[in-house]
Amino acid sequence: MFDFAAARETMLDCQIRTNDVTDYDIQAAFKAVPRECFVPKSKTALAYSDVHIDLGEGRYMLRPRDFAKMLDSADIASTDIILNIGCGRGYSVAVMAQLAETVVALEQSEEAVERATALLAQCGTNNAAVVQGDYRAGAPEHGPFDVIFVGGSVASVPETWRDQLANNGRLIVAVNDGPISRVKVFKKSNDKIGERTVFDANIPALPGFEHKQTFSL
Repeated sequence: MFDFAAARETMLDCQIRTNDVTDYDIQAAFKAVPRECFVPKSKTALAYSDVHIDLGEGRYMLRPRDFAKMLDSADIASTDIILNIGCGRGYSVAVMAQLAETVVALEQSEEAVERATALLAQCGTNNAAVVQGDYRAGAPEHGPFDVIFVGGSVASVPETWRDQLANNGRLIVAVNDGPISRVKVFKKSNDKIGERTVFDANIPALPGFEHKQTFSL
């Protein structure tokens, strides 16, 4: 029988700690959440691999290295309210729920919402809720948010997301320009938004936010 607990430790040692994610709370959150519970049964053997896992319908579970580095850049506090745009099957929600006070997760279809809700309940996550809505609209009725985390890359960042940040809130998102994405942190301070690039990665696009190729002669 496959030893998922040992695979989780190997993931921490080889993919997270070695990529300068030294925050003990983040490491503990990754250790506490069974990644294998949030992937299709046919792909459980890939749960702890250094790859983005295709969940179907254009959704991916981000590889541990990229997800951990994004969380590290978010500087999550235990009192934070988080919006997770594009949560897939809910793994990112379960991990962030270990770090924050509350996580609101957003998916676009009723089926995706029901699936993620059921898996989070099985995992024992009780400080998170998955709601249905359009990715671009965010979830203004539940905000403002201390952290907005986007579970896929985007060609451009909707203004609606920035508007839903609380003062000192952080928006963590990979902005793509072709095959390479730049993970950026947008921080709101006194109604002004600053940004910084954290690292480069190859992160799959969030459905509807793909980079469109342009051709010139």
